[in-house]
Amino acid sequence: MAIKKKLIDSEKLSQVVVAGMQEKKAIDVLVMDLRGIKSALADYFILCTGNSDTQIEAISESVEFFVSEKANQNVWHKEGFKNKEWILLDYVDVVVNVFKKETREFYNLEQMWGDAIITSIESSYPIEQ
Repeated sequence: MAIKKKLIDSEKLSQVVVAGMQEKKAIDVLVMDLRGIKSALADYFILCTGNSDTQIEAISESVEFFVSEKANQNVWHKEGFKNKEWILLDYVDVVVNVFKKETREFYNLEQMWGDAIITSIESSYPIEQ
């Protein structure tokens, strides 16, 4: 009989996601705690920005790797790898959003979930203008 490893909770998973983002120098990382919002689709939304198509893809792949290796979980659903404007990785309780700067500004998810507890993760990687 195989013993299945227990999955980590959504708070710890969000920390693993942030580590994966930081590994590829993601900028403007925000962790949105939605657990106190009745209509929320997940416990956490995590947002970040990349400077190029290549970086957006690298951040997303890094998150997938970190979550697989450190949390023993695979992404449930993903999309956006073709256009690389907004890559979404859905881990059910944690939803990861990796944006191009203009796309992030347009959709403004921070405003949509204004009731969330929002934590900004400090970064020393400025956005290229």
